[in-house]
Amino acid sequence: MDTSAPQDALSRPLGRQVLVLALPALAQQYLHLVVQLSDQFLVGRFQVSDPAARVGYLSALNTAGYLYWFVSSYTVLVSVGSTALVARFVGARDFALANRAAGQSVVLAVVFGVAGAVAALVGLPDLIRTLKLEGDAARVCVEFLTPLAALLAFQITESACAACLAGAGDTRTGLKVLGLVAVLNVPLAWGLCFGFGPFRGFGFIGIALGTGLSHVIGCVTLLVILARGRSGLKLHLANLVPDTGLIRRLLWVSVPAAIDSLSAAFCQLWFLSIVNRLGDTAASAHGIALRWEALGFLSGAAFGTAAMTLVGQNLGARTPDRAARSVWVAFALGGGLMCCMGVLFVLLAEPMFKVFCPDADLQPVVDAGVPALRLIACAMPALASQIIFTAALRGAGDSRVPVLFSWLGFLGVRIPLAYLMTAPQVGLGPLGTVRGGDMGLLGAWVAMCADLWLRGTFFALRFASGKWKKIEV
Repeated sequence: MDTSAPQDALSRPLGRQVLVLALPALAQQYLHLVVQLSDQFLVGRFQVSDPAARVGYLSALNTAGYLYWFVSSYTVLVSVGSTALVARFVGARDFALANRAAGQSVVLAVVFGVAGAVAALVGLPDLIRTLKLEGDAARVCVEFLTPLAALLAFQITESACAACLAGAGDTRTGLKVLGLVAVLNVPLAWGLCFGFGPFRGFGFIGIALGTGLSHVIGCVTLLVILARGRSGLKLHLANLVPDTGLIRRLLWVSVPAAIDSLSAAFCQLWFLSIVNRLGDTAASAHGIALRWEALGFLSGAAFGTAAMTLVGQNLGARTPDRAARSVWVAFALGGGLMCCMGVLFVLLAEPMFKVFCPDADLQPVVDAGVPALRLIACAMPALASQIIFTAALRGAGDSRVPVLFSWLGFLGVRIPLAYLMTAPQVGLGPLGTVRGGDMGLLGAWVAMCADLWLRGTFFALRFASGKWKKIEV
């Protein structure tokens, strides 16, 4: 194993360091986006006898996408602590502890994965009803998510392995393996949906089954790579024996971050229920706009990965000032890229929607979604701040105070403002009613933008304060 590479990387110019880590992560994020866009493309061309039913399928996919996003938030229970601790140990040149942390991360991933799968399989129907999805759309959504829930442990373990490698400064291996996942996902989804040769396919549920099976392959591949050794990390059986002390350290970082991420996910689901009340057309437009908005969001996530890794490694190497500078460089580069994506949203929103809504019967979806996608362009700087500085603070172990920022943004701004801006009037119980904005889907996205600007400002100020430099993990 080469244990010198992570330490040598800390001597590179900051811009180069950030790009070396961010660009593979960016490619990995975009490969996943290709899969999501492929799924959306499939549904837009799903042949059903009733044209209105296609809008229902799009609405179901939107809700399923939100719940799948919830899965990503759930993986934070393992991934954030894995990256933060492995990065600290690698920065301090303690590879024995780094390997031990990687093993405990895999143990936690399996435990949380199995627990999450059981909870999801039991509770999905009730959850879909709570989200105000009704009729065939609700039934289809449950069917779509069932195979993903059953295979959840593989996806979380895959995420934990990639997070450990990222902490060691290796985002290229994750890119290669998860790139393989994306490459396999597309033909699997198409084949299992529409069939191939004599096989007739499973229809809509085949899309999800293809996604789940590709993650199984990715998980097994990453476990084999770590068992053989990569970037200073090697998975030994001895490191899979539960270590209470190290598990506690992993959870000390991950649990607050997971509370932040999961509470945000719950609030996102609440927000989705407000959108779903507007009908299938608004819900479908919302889902497609989010798919394209991911071009900006995932760009920030890639630079956030770089920021988290560099903060952890530099704090482990006792160079906190360099840790701070690396994050500001990541924010400048990532924020600049996200602003470029915002320009694309403004200029190309309508043709972007037409990709998934090619027929005249889906034109109402286009009309509802285009203004929302153009609006989010103005929030790209704030979204960059929220994503990149959140990741940097988590890499430093500062994951408690940011929870309060998330709660304030969602519960103080986004949710109440979404109710106010979407409906003609809002009931306040014994206080009577107030006049609403009656803006439909656009009103919900106005509320989203206001929340992003508030949280983006708070996270930037928290990072600039430098209090994260004194936190021990």
